[in-house]
Amino acid sequence: MGAWLARPEEADDVARLLIGFRDWYGRSEPPDESFRDGVRRLIARDDTEYLLAAGDGSDAAGGVCQLRYRYGLWMAADDCWLEDLFVRDEDRRKGLGEQLVALALERARSRGCGRVELDVSESNRSAWALYERMGLSPGYKPPAPNVLMGIKL
Repeated sequence: MGAWLARPEEADDVARLLIGFRDWYGRSEPPDESFRDGVRRLIARDDTEYLLAAGDGSDAAGGVCQLRYRYGLWMAADDCWLEDLFVRDEDRRKGLGEQLVALALERARSRGCGRVELDVSESNRSAWALYERMGLSPGYKPPAPNVLMGIKL
């Protein structure tokens, strides 16, 4: 079936897959309803897109990708942040991840973005390999693990 830009009426499908991503990480937070409310809120915005993908012969989406856009001074263009990409276990090895990344790159180009960035866990070698096959490259060699810093206010 391929990959496509999710419409607002597909927010529940997007949320279902992102909840699956949370569960895949072995986490229980944020709660399901936070995902549903957040996706409904974000899917209506022009700085966020969700992509869905389904395998041949499947009516249900088995993969999701979240894209966030923001203007970057250093590129003098929008940046695209590939925030989340997830394919359900039963839909892996069917090309859904590749379809989602290809569509993400196409969407970013069509919006005039200067770059696409993401972070990936060093331990997630299959995702790392997918991104490299699709032309993305790590910022450092050898690759460093994800490091996120912040403060809760």
